[in-house]
Amino acid sequence: MTAAAAAALRHAAPLLNIRAPIFAGLGAAGVFALVILGVAIFGNGQFDAPSATGRVGPLPQAAVTPEPAAETQNPISFQSPDEGAEVSLSGVNEGFEAPASEPTAPNGPGSDPASAEVSHASAASNPEALARAPFSGLTEPGPGGPLPVIGPNDLRPSRAYARPFHGDPNTPMIGIVVGGMGVNPTVTTAAIEELPPEVALSFSPYVENLQGWIDQARAAGHEVLIEAPMEPFDYPNSDTGPYTLLADGPTEENERRLMWILSRTTGYFGVANYQGTRFSTSRPAVESLMHSLERRGVAYLHDGVGRRSLIDTVGAGTNVEYAIADRILDEELSPAIIDQRLLALEALAIQNGAALGSGFAYPVTVDQVQAWSQGLEMRGYQLAPPSAVMARRRLEARLAAEAQGTNQHAEEETQHRWMDDAEGGDEYGAAADDGH
Repeated sequence: MTAAAAAALRHAAPLLNIRAPIFAGLGAAGVFALVILGVAIFGNGQFDAPSATGRVGPLPQAAVTPEPAAETQNPISFQSPDEGAEVSLSGVNEGFEAPASEPTAPNGPGSDPASAEVSHASAASNPEALARAPFSGLTEPGPGGPLPVIGPNDLRPSRAYARPFHGDPNTPMIGIVVGGMGVNPTVTTAAIEELPPEVALSFSPYVENLQGWIDQARAAGHEVLIEAPMEPFDYPNSDTGPYTLLADGPTEENERRLMWILSRTTGYFGVANYQGTRFSTSRPAVESLMHSLERRGVAYLHDGVGRRSLIDTVGAGTNVEYAIADRILDEELSPAIIDQRLLALEALAIQNGAALGSGFAYPVTVDQVQAWSQGLEMRGYQLAPPSAVMARRRLEARLAAEAQGTNQHAEEETQHRWMDDAEGGDEYGAAADDGH
C-alpha cells in the first residue's frame, strides 16, 4: 500500500466508525415514512389523545348546587322607611276632635310594641333620661289632648319640662336646637340616639305618634319643643299645613289653631316657629302669640328667620320666656358652611357669654353637630340646653334693667341733692354777706 493510500484511509477512519448509526437512523426514518403513508391511504387520520384508565366525568348536579347567598344568611338588613311612615297633611283633622288612634311604639306605624317596652326599660336606667310627661297639675283638657297650664306654686311647664343644667357661669355656653323632628323617622332616630342630650329637639305637630317620639327623646335626655307653623311670604304656595298661624288672620282663629297645636302632645318646655317670615312682620299676631304662651307658662324660641327686631320688642314687653337664635346653621346644606356657623357660635359665646344656634332635621346637620360637639369642653366651651341659655339671657336682661333703674335713681338722687345744695348755698351766701 502506498503512502498516499495509507494517509487517505487514516483520514476516513472516523467516518467509517459512525456509518452504522447513520444507516440505522435512515432506516428508521424510512419505516416511519411508510407508516404515515399507509395511514394516509387506508386510515381516517383521527387519533384519541392518551388518557388514564379511570377517566373523571362531571359531578352529579346535586353535588354542585350553590350555597345560599351571603346576604340571605345575614340577619342584619338595611331598609328604606316605609312610605306609610312619611308625613302627610291630608289626614290632619280640621276641628277640635281628638286625634285618631295612633300606634304606641315610638318608631311609627307597624312597630313592635315589645320593642317599645324594651326602649322604655333601657331608658329607666339612663342617668340622662328626663322624667316621663305629663307632670301632675300642669295640664288641662284641650281640643286635641292635654293643654299646658301653670301649676301649683307657679310651676311653669317651661321650667318643669326643661333639662336641668348645672354649668359653670364663667364658661361660655352654647345651645343648639334641631327642628323638623318626626318628619323623617330615620333622621329623627339618629338625632335622638347620636346627638348629645343637651341638644334640644323640636317636633312638627303633624307627625304620627307625636307623643311616642317626644317620650323617646326625653328618655334619651333631650328637652323638646313643639313647632307652630307660621305664615311665610309665599303662603299658600309654600304650604305649612292647615293649622298655620296667619299674619292677618282673626285673633280667634289663630288662637284656635294654636290651642290645637299645644294640645297635640305634652312634655315640651316651649314652642318654636316653623317658617313665619310674614307672620313675624305682624305686631298684633306676634303679640297675641306671646300673650297666649305666657298665660300657659310655655317658652318661645325663634329660629332667627324673619323680622327678629319685632320678636325681640314684643317678647321684652311681655313676661314670656323667649329667645332668638343667633345663627341658623344650615341655610346652605354644606358641611363646611355648617362648620363655619358653629365656629361663629363659639365666637359669640366668648363675646356674650352664651350663644344659641338652630338647625333643621337634615342628615348633614345632625352629622356636623354631632362631630362638632366632640371635644367642645376641651376647647373651653360648655354645651347647654337652650332653656339654660334662655334663662341666662332673661337673668341678664333683668339685671341690666335693675342696673339701669338703679343708675337712673342714683342720677335723680344726685340731681336732687345738687339742687338742694345749690339752694342751701345761696342762703348761706346771703347770710354770710349780711354778717360780713
